[in-house]
Amino acid sequence: MSGLLLEKKTAVIYGGGGAIGGAVARVFAREGARVFLAGRTQARLDAVAADIAAAGATAETAAVETATVDVLDEEAVQRHAAAVAEAAGGIDIALNATSFMHDQGTLLADLSLAEFMRPIDDFLRSLFITSKAVSRHMGGDRPGVVLTLSEPGAKLAVGGILGHGVSAAGKEAFSRLLAAELAPANIRVVAIRPHAVADAPAAGSYTGELFAKMAAAGGQSVQEFLDGGMASGTLLRRLPTLAEVAETAAFVASDRAATMTGTVINVSGGALTD
Repeated sequence: MSGLLLEKKTAVIYGGGGAIGGAVARVFAREGARVFLAGRTQARLDAVAADIAAAGATAETAAVETATVDVLDEEAVQRHAAAVAEAAGGIDIALNATSFMHDQGTLLADLSLAEFMRPIDDFLRSLFITSKAVSRHMGGDRPGVVLTLSEPGAKLAVGGILGHGVSAAGKEAFSRLLAAELAPANIRVVAIRPHAVADAPAAGSYTGELFAKMAAAGGQSVQEFLDGGMASGTLLRRLPTLAEVAETAAFVASDRAATMTGTVINVSGGALTD
């Protein structure tokens, strides 16, 4: 068995310029994968690619003409996936690490229908579009892995996260049901459920803005909010780091996890146990 988890694998990461997507891309490349990055901001994709190149690996940031891809544009995502598959002979791994700003902290009485629906529509629409596009180029003699990201809101019963919680539960249901559909084609589907990631805001994650209102309400900075209240709600009394999420993703995507599908990997520090 190779010492590299993902040697000779081709991976597509949507949201590859983001905090989690970038962290996963770096680890995938380190573990031998050929990494294709896609996202909304070319400069952020280029920064991740530069990091990978500096570490001695190569990331493709322009599989078509550019890797700037809107994951809500079904035709654009299909074209990008087809171009990656043509360049690499197929796709082995795909991760949707895209993010969309949404509301957390507002109760039903003050929550608009649009605010409730925003995370449900955006996150699930992007998950459907990207999964459909990549799965066409996976499987058979070349096993495929579709990775998704969820959150403890999928299981928690707390106020103020109606849209977020329904969206997260939908992601996990989607992954489980898709695993049943794609298993005969030799494609695994696994959801990874981190909690808020301790060092993500410092890495430019949208969660810095997302948690700002709740942190301010308690007279805290976002980092204090994460390190204090949110961490105290986990069994380990700490939140996962970007590195821990990325290392988990690499293992789950590897052949060492070849019988793992239709499940959720809880790397939340114990924010919720199933």
